[in-house]
Amino acid sequence: MVKKYKTLKEFYPYYLTEHSDKTTKLFHFIGTALSIFFIIRLVITLEPINFVFALLSGYGFAWVSHFFVEKNKPATFTYPFYSLLSDYMMFWEILKGKHKIF
Repeated sequence: MVKKYKTLKEFYPYYLTEHSDKTTKLFHFIGTALSIFFIIRLVITLEPINFVFALLSGYGFAWVSHFFVEKNKPATFTYPFYSLLSDYMMFWEILKGKHKIF
């Protein structure tokens, strides 16, 4: 039976266990950085294609790492909102040096 997480605080430790490999974290970091770039570009240019690029880069890098590196199912499929927030939390934690990606 899959545990049902009711809060982001409760979900985040589980999220981190699903991202234990440095390569997975690196792929997520790259995808999240690109998604931030395209969201900023969307705000500046108002070109909707940037939203598509943000989704493709963020989810594309993450899902490739789950399927081919971690060999697990992305948390996005079960907890889409918590997973999205956790991607950004992990991104900032990587910038702060809390997680190693090399």
